Amino acid sequence: MLIVIGILSVTTLIIWILTPAPLRLELIRAEKGALTVSIDNEGIVRVHDAYVVASPIAATIERIMLRTGDTVTRGDVLAWLLPLPVDLQARDQTLARLQAAQARWSEATLQQREAEIHHDLARQELERQKTLVRDHFISAQALDQLIAREGTSQTAVSTARARTQAAQAAVAEARAAVSTFTRAAQRKIPVLAPASGRVLSVTQQSERTIGAGLPLMTIGDPGQMEAVVDVLSADAIKIQPGMRVLLRDWGGDIPLEARVRLVEPVAFTKISALGIEEQRVNVIADPVGSPWPLGDGYRIQARIVLWQQDAVLKLPGSSVFRVGNHWRIFVAENGRAKERTVTIGQRNRDDVQIISGLREGEQVVRFPSRQVSEGARIIVE
Repeated sequence: MLIVIGILSVTTLIIWILTPAPLRLELIRAEKGALTVSIDNEGIVRVHDAYVVASPIAATIERIMLRTGDTVTRGDVLAWLLPLPVDLQARDQTLARLQAAQARWSEATLQQREAEIHHDLARQELERQKTLVRDHFISAQALDQLIAREGTSQTAVSTARARTQAAQAAVAEARAAVSTFTRAAQRKIPVLAPASGRVLSVTQQSERTIGAGLPLMTIGDPGQMEAVVDVLSADAIKIQPGMRVLLRDWGGDIPLEARVRLVEPVAFTKISALGIEEQRVNVIADPVGSPWPLGDGYRIQARIVLWQQDAVLKLPGSSVFRVGNHWRIFVAENGRAKERTVTIGQRNRDDVQIISGLREGEQVVRFPSRQVSEGARIIVE
């Protein structure tokens, strides 16, 4: 009996030494719940239609009394411009062009008169020769030559009249240029608001000399806002107009609702925080419901919802691993890990949808490591 007991004891000790210890693992229960697949990125809010008001001419601008946030109506005077003093050289050149145009007009008028006199002589000569043809004093061939001469003179008259009209138009143009110099030196020019809204920024506040095309201020309607979110071009392919957008981290507790209106068809290059060049695309979203309590240029965190369902069987993404072309999980059955093949659907950063291969309520290893194998004993942590 002592020998048998010793053999059994040694055998038990050997089995205990060679048998792997149970693995302490965290399990999670497969349950149904809401799953959302989205693209999250930072963006800004801007006025839908912003108008940059610029100076149409080089002038001295009077001090602008409007301030950022002031309300303006379409047609209101935003600023007054006093045209710069006339350039004397340009004025002399304009006067010289007027004198030259008047001289050409006089010349064209004299040429027209000369052509009309020649035409009258040719017509009278033709009438006299027609009488001689009837009396057979000259030939019909000579009459044809007179008819051609009268037609040529008529054409010359028409040409001279056209030159006179052109010269007269040139005189009118030169006079208009001269009068522009005179009017510009005598009156101020108002800059009018192109639309109703509020002043978003004032670029030129103080009185100073500015050039043509220099921006003066920006106006827009804060009630017409839009969200602009730049995403990777690979993600932009998945986004379609009408998709739901949630604006978060804007300062309130409840996300703001929006809908994608436009995915811009052109990408641009942007340097990431790691110094990598990325091709990104702007996604434009319009508000849904009441206007947003945000201003132009406010920062937001946007979540563009690509897919969403309220009741899907899901697991944490860490529970699923790939073997070849198949997805696998470890299910806890009677204290042991059983490897199983599953079919997955949609997935986001945290969870994955399980289409087949798993039932609701079954327990799955949450973080399967290389130590977990088929049939391994497990202990729940």
